[in-house]
Amino acid sequence: MYTIMSIFGTRPEAIKMAPIIHAATQDEQLKSLVCVSAQHREMLDGVLHAFSITPDYDLDIMRHGQTLQSITSLILEKLTPVLEKERPDMVLVHGDTTTTFAAALCAFYLQIPVAHVEAGLRTYHRYSPFPEEINRQMVSRISTLHFAPTQTSAQHLLNEGVDEHTIFVTGNTAIDALQYTVDEHFEHPALTWAKGHRIILLTAHRRENQQGGLQQIFAAVKKLCARFEDIRVIYPCHRNPMIQQLAHEMLDDCDQIRIIEPLEVYDFHNLIRHSYLLLTDSGGIQEEAPSLGKPVLVLRDTTERPEGVKAGTLRLVGTDEETILQHASELLTDKTAYAKMSNASNPYGDGKASQRILRALNTYLHDK
Repeated sequence: MYTIMSIFGTRPEAIKMAPIIHAATQDEQLKSLVCVSAQHREMLDGVLHAFSITPDYDLDIMRHGQTLQSITSLILEKLTPVLEKERPDMVLVHGDTTTTFAAALCAFYLQIPVAHVEAGLRTYHRYSPFPEEINRQMVSRISTLHFAPTQTSAQHLLNEGVDEHTIFVTGNTAIDALQYTVDEHFEHPALTWAKGHRIILLTAHRRENQQGGLQQIFAAVKKLCARFEDIRVIYPCHRNPMIQQLAHEMLDDCDQIRIIEPLEVYDFHNLIRHSYLLLTDSGGIQEEAPSLGKPVLVLRDTTERPEGVKAGTLRLVGTDEETILQHASELLTDKTAYAKMSNASNPYGDGKASQRILRALNTYLHDK
């Protein structure tokens, strides 16, 4: 039996690692351990509860006013004795968070192989998104196995000199996760409030949008409400105090917008299902929403998910107020344009990524 340890610390990582963890517990060839950094404590805990995952180790690093430097140093300090004790045959990390990079670095220092889930995403702009773009590039240099969600991601790795025999195109585990969460009988107070109207689900929080971008996003959403009386905007607002303050200052006077607390994954996935359109600067939503037939306007200047743009499930609109207004208005008025996005084929997988990842892991561990 081989031991694998999944290490993650944020809500998006947990959502996408959960299907792998569930599949691994059913695999007789593997002993599956889970270690969380708790980089984002409350939002992480909600996902763990939703997927019935109990970590074997909790580093509990979150601190008020934490910085990228403090997160990195605390993980290195607290994870080292855990890895020294367990000595897993493989460490699994996901994506591009600071937890991802620090955990991979710690495993490398101890000469423990690393497998990177959702590998090969790139914008090739080092500060967009920040710090994620550099995090994932550095993890690629460390990793032994690379689980790329798409052929485009795999090609990025090949272009960077990664051995083709270590790259596996698996699809994205975000699609796997929807199988655990979507419920046709779902109810929520925000849905009751918006009943009879077209719902726009908004998420906006990224670091690069906190220097003027959020103001333009919020202004565009208010103009959209003024233009379309039949829409209701639901905004699960990030707990960052600056974002909370700005959102309430700019949006509270519009009765077509409802600011709510961040949502647990079960609620969020089901709100996507009930939405007409999504405006987001998130990464994972660019994969999840198209699987539910929902068009996505990406509130960023770059995306590491160009496959969705090419397939037509996403539009990259940035944070310019008038550009957002133009594209959202088109989708609210042009049924043909809406249907084209809604019915486009999602390039991010078929819900079987976890199975492919475990097959590759077992083959590598058996042969090494």
